[in-house]
Amino acid sequence: MKPVYPFRRTCKEVSALLIAREDRALPLAERLALRLHLAMCEACPRFERQLLTMRSAMGQWRNYTED
Repeated sequence: MKPVYPFRRTCKEVSALLIAREDRALPLAERLALRLHLAMCEACPRFERQLLTMRSAMGQWRNYTED
């Protein structure tokens, strides 16, 4: 029988969780899986920083006035 790893996520699953985290609070199990994957992966933390940069830029754009 194949062992089950409840906190193991693929990069595709993690990217979906990172995007979902923008809209809703993640359950504890998903937050743990996310942190575990981000600690081991090289690409996903980069994607997370890109999302944070986009969120910051959109926040600045929303508050922009030409005064």
